[in-house]
Amino acid sequence: MVHRCRLDADQRLPAAAGEAFARDGVIVIEDFVAAEQCDRLRARALELVMQHSPLTDGNRGTVFSTRDQRHASDRYFEQSANGIGVFFEEGAFDADGRLQVPLANAVNKLGHAMHDIDPVFDAFSRNSRLQAVADGIGLRDARLVQSMYIFKQPGIGGEVMCHQDSTFLYTEPQSVVGFWFAIEDAHRDNGCLGGIPGEHQRGLREIFRRQQDGQLRMELLDAGIAWDMSKLEWLEVPKGTLIVFHGAFPHLSEPNRSAASRHAYTLHAINGLADYPSGNWIQRPASAAMPFRGFA
Repeated sequence: MVHRCRLDADQRLPAAAGEAFARDGVIVIEDFVAAEQCDRLRARALELVMQHSPLTDGNRGTVFSTRDQRHASDRYFEQSANGIGVFFEEGAFDADGRLQVPLANAVNKLGHAMHDIDPVFDAFSRNSRLQAVADGIGLRDARLVQSMYIFKQPGIGGEVMCHQDSTFLYTEPQSVVGFWFAIEDAHRDNGCLGGIPGEHQRGLREIFRRQQDGQLRMELLDAGIAWDMSKLEWLEVPKGTLIVFHGAFPHLSEPNRSAASRHAYTLHAINGLADYPSGNWIQRPASAAMPFRGFA
């Protein structure tokens, strides 16, 4: 059973939670974000969709899907590494490329630098309580690399295949940690997260990195890793919950076929002292005006 807790009276992560994170690769922290903060971030995300939507008469937009990595060859996707990209659900368009639903209900996610660019997202992403969680799980010199706001739209919210986040962002040694905030209630009907506790200890199965020709491709690292799906746990959580997971923690979500959306916000942090290879798709030169920053 995945460990569930709250920050203690001193706003620190209980020691038992840190131990559970090491053992299982995931913990659930309840009542972490106030409902008003969730509502403020949700409203701002919808504003950003309207401000940054790439849809024009000649551009259908980029569809995001974890079943393949077609979006990875899209210039718009790559540019979003240090910007704010708007990505769409496969089911949002008809056969002729026309939206079948309102724009606000067509978006799969926003990504990937809202935490550094937008003041509302920046304020949500940086505070002493998040630093306390990082300290409690042993994440040293935490630096935020990317952010994603995931809409999981009612009726058309796509399936997310079982994967490990360190496939897409990695350090040497491994240090990636995901911080997943439930902006709305997440349950089986609307596509909550599911994961396999303890399987992070088996290592990374595949990696998505830039090749010598400049293209991003998936590479198999260990064909012998077959996750034990019999240990899958569904992480149903109410609005305001924070789920923290190791970069090698295998997780997934089912399609949302309900009438309720399942908004969530995700941050990925690394140990700033670890090596961050040039093969990572997100790169910020040391001289850039927007370096990776921590929770402060």
